[in-house]
Parts: sequence; structure tokens; C-alpha cells
Amino acid sequence: MNKAYLLMGGNVGDTMNNLQQAIELLNKECGTIVQKSSVYETAPWGKTDQQDFLNQAVLLVTNLSAQELMHHILLIEEKLGRRRIEKYGPRVIDIDILFFNGAIIRDPQLTIPHPELQYRRFALVPLVEIAPDMSHPVLDKTITELLMNCPDHLEVSLFA
Repeated sequence: MNKAYLLMGGNVGDTMNNLQQAIELLNKECGTIVQKSSVYETAPWGKTDQQDFLNQAVLLVTNLSAQELMHHILLIEEKLGRRRIEKYGPRVIDIDILFFNGAIIRDPQLTIPHPELQYRRFALVPLVEIAPDMSHPVLDKTITELLMNCPDHLEVSLFA
């Protein structure tokens, strides 16, 4: 069994419902979510003239490879209405693979660990809730250490 840490987020439509639907589809099509963080409200990152996001980290146990999981995630995003129109723009749902076991993957279609994780408070705060002592396989720092040294100071607050 493989362990995949995912970050889900969105800021269009009924975001709480979209997160719940994503969890249901991940459980149905990809494996079993065994841990979930709280949901956090976060200021938009990269493009600030849009609504705040809701974000949640989950741990998925799966038999899929990282590439197969990414394929299923893209289909789930599409089922939920995701349209890739504008980089960092508003979205119904976004599901990123942050970690996959301790793997380091550098494919044209997939980079794991997520290359921007250490710069994104909105990802680190929910992740530290479910995996504070996990070590980043490239940076050799725990998630807690990454959060403590994160240069991003955008607001991330508990939503639910």
C-alpha cells in the first residue's frame, strides 16, 4: 500500500461541499482516506484579487502508483467542474499530491514532493495537523520545521 498526502482546495461555488465530494470520489476511485485535517480558510496565493480559499490536507492509502493517482485526480477534478483557465485563478477544486511515500519523482507531468510546498503556508498548516513529524525527502526537514521557516505570511485560519 502507498501513502499519499494530498492538499485539496477551492474558492468557487459551495467549497465545503466540493471538498466533501472530492473526499468521496477519492475514497471510491483511488483508495481510502485514513486521515483528514481540519478545513482552513486561506487568503489567495499567487493571484490575490479573488475570494479566499478553503483548504484541507488528507492522507490517502492507495494501491495506485503516483502516476495512476495523478490521472485519477485529474478526472475527479474534471467531474467536479474544474476548468484550467488561469494560473493561480479561481477554481472549484484543486487536488495536489504533496508526498507519495518517500518518493522523489521528477517527470514532465508529475513532480513529487510538490516543488512549492515549503513556500505555501496554506498547504503547510493543514499538513502539519496530520503529519507534523514527517520528513521532506529532499529538504530533510519536518513539516513543522518547514512551517516555522515558511516565508509566506498570508493568513490561514481554522474554518471547520
